[in-house]
Amino acid sequence: MNDLIRSLVEAYGPSGFEDGVRDLIRPLIEPHADEVTVDALGNLIARKRATTGEANPLKVMIAAHMDEIGIMASHITEKGFLRFTNIGGVGSHTLLGGRVRFADGTLGIIGVDRMEDRNSIHPLNKHFIDVGATSRENCPVRVGDAAHFVRPFEARGRHLTAKSMDDRIGCAVAIEALRRLPADVSHDLYFVFSVQEEVGTRGAEAAANGIMPDVSIALDVTLTGDVPESRPMDVRLGAGPAIKVKDSGMIAHAGLVRLMRRRAEEAGIDYQLEVLEGGTTDARPMQLAGPGSVAGCISIPCRYVHTPSETVDASDVEGAVALLVTLLSADMEL
Repeated sequence: MNDLIRSLVEAYGPSGFEDGVRDLIRPLIEPHADEVTVDALGNLIARKRATTGEANPLKVMIAAHMDEIGIMASHITEKGFLRFTNIGGVGSHTLLGGRVRFADGTLGIIGVDRMEDRNSIHPLNKHFIDVGATSRENCPVRVGDAAHFVRPFEARGRHLTAKSMDDRIGCAVAIEALRRLPADVSHDLYFVFSVQEEVGTRGAEAAANGIMPDVSIALDVTLTGDVPESRPMDVRLGAGPAIKVKDSGMIAHAGLVRLMRRRAEEAGIDYQLEVLEGGTTDARPMQLAGPGSVAGCISIPCRYVHTPSETVDASDVEGAVALLVTLLSADMEL
């Protein structure tokens, strides 16, 4: 899957600007879906219809978000430097010396205002971007232009590192699962590649209110507790995909958690249980859409989330694909 992952994680797609990622994914899923649509917000939705002849098959929505964190130019100085704001959860400690690229290919280097204390971390508004301009007039960037962080995909054995594993790795899992599903399925499956998750799970909310799923499954990354002095957490790289029990935005449906665990154990898939103290996923708006749905999340353990070097383990990714295929290929007795 490394070629697929590389193409996804290196693509440009800050929240609100996911068009290129959507154009990349669409031809990959069209041969495996009965219907592919794009809604008004920009979500890419692939539907695979139930073929078992049941009168009222379950509607199952699987969501992975296409967007990534980034920045947006908010002001251009007289000398052509850019002040900027964040798109999503950008940490100031990740910025100095970093590189960003705008949609037209313009590369920028992130600098910082004079620091009296070299050990301090300046807030976002004390940073600037140098795009090589010498004045406001010859600056190739305009206010409102968005950029993503630049860092190439690297495979270091089983460890895969890139700037947007969150959540292009979830998109890769969804694509691969759709490819591997049997021709005959007993549920109506809606694979949603959502937009604007990083700024409030907006895409999934719109899609879920259109689909009104009975069962909802998010595919996203989660934190780990396996690095020095990390916050204690029973999730680590290489121990299998994590079945979410709770995060700060939702409590997963207990019956769906039990079903995921049972399917994983029956198939011999290693898994972990996830309790995430901060953050949430597209599962939250899916759970609350319309009259509500049975919602859960399959998480891919990831180190260094929301930095340019997000790192996952290939065996966890493969396990997530296997678990999703096993789950969607059989009855869902909740």
